[in-house]
Amino acid sequence: MTVDAATTRDYIALDERWSTHNYHPLPVVLAEGEGAWMTDVDGRRYLDFLAGYSALNFGHRHPGLVAAAKAQLDRLTLTSRAFHHDQFGLFCRELAELTGTEMVLPANSGAEAVESAVKIARKWAYQVKGVPDGAAEIVVAGANFHGRTTTIISFSTDADARNDFGPFTPGFKTVPYGDIDALRSAITGNSAAVLLEPIQGEAGVVVPPKGYLAEVRQICDDTDTLFIADEVQSGLARTGAMLALDHEGIRADLYTLGKALGGGIMPVSAVVGRADVLGRLKPGEHGSTFGGNPLACAVGRAVVKLLATGEFQERSRELGAYLHSRLGELDGVAEVRGRGLWAGVQIAEGGPTGRQASEALMARGVLCKETQEMTLRVAPPLVITREEIDFGVDAIAEVLTAP
Repeated sequence: MTVDAATTRDYIALDERWSTHNYHPLPVVLAEGEGAWMTDVDGRRYLDFLAGYSALNFGHRHPGLVAAAKAQLDRLTLTSRAFHHDQFGLFCRELAELTGTEMVLPANSGAEAVESAVKIARKWAYQVKGVPDGAAEIVVAGANFHGRTTTIISFSTDADARNDFGPFTPGFKTVPYGDIDALRSAITGNSAAVLLEPIQGEAGVVVPPKGYLAEVRQICDDTDTLFIADEVQSGLARTGAMLALDHEGIRADLYTLGKALGGGIMPVSAVVGRADVLGRLKPGEHGSTFGGNPLACAVGRAVVKLLATGEFQERSRELGAYLHSRLGELDGVAEVRGRGLWAGVQIAEGGPTGRQASEALMARGVLCKETQEMTLRVAPPLVITREEIDFGVDAIAEVLTAP
């Protein structure tokens, strides 16, 4: 097989033969992308209705982000943290100012950011709160998704994520998402933190009951427990605000960020928050070879610059309201959940499964993906237009009412 002559079937056969089968992608092989659109190896165009699970908030190959990456590629890409470089401090300062926080710990993936936040919360609990050594607990929510590392799946309730991967890391208590009484009962003197997604993405874009997150904040204040908000998917304008917690008028002690922070160009993540918590780390206690590298920082700074204008938050608010309104009118939809340009479309009983709907949408030129069995997760790039939303929603309408 030569690359010039390769077909969709050829490329998929390569994947099937040589890659580990830990994903079940749709049978499309993408080769190019621009804005809210992608093109496959056969030249067919598709509207992106997933945006890399929020990693592509600014669309494919945003000119400002590509320019920042190209400029840094010509200068310096990696030093490791053994040395300072001229992008690092600027990135940390600008990200902290953007998010209204005091200190930044750069990393690579969202899972790495969550793992780091867990470590930091435990260290704070031992050194500041006075929790006995080895006894720190972190309260989490059922149906969560924070990543796939061994520690993180230790507090997952997803059988596929956990089966045959034990033994698991102790120190976590799981309560139902949105159940404030269960959360309150789980807090003890050994509680280091509560770790929650402000909106649960993998669970089906589930929004907690009104007032729930504010009550979580109050409980954490009353018990001297940290509140960690996992905003890897929900943060950086996805919901119509800089951070999803901003809608509730409350602040977390630590936030985990990722996905959109890399501008769809490379993996960039961070833990941001209180200096008296993040500042517990000392040299030699934590590290990441690629975390905060010059190329990542240059791209991250360009992302911060885009977000500082407020344009993308406004687009998500306005176009998100339109998206939700249109989705809510469709036959075959039992419920639409979410906020901003992020929606979980619950398919009504008797309709296609989420996988079947995703495949039918692909045939109509729209790339979306299911989560859970009967939910479509809709999260287009924030550069999408109203007309493009109509194209995608019209396709969903056809799929859900097809005989």
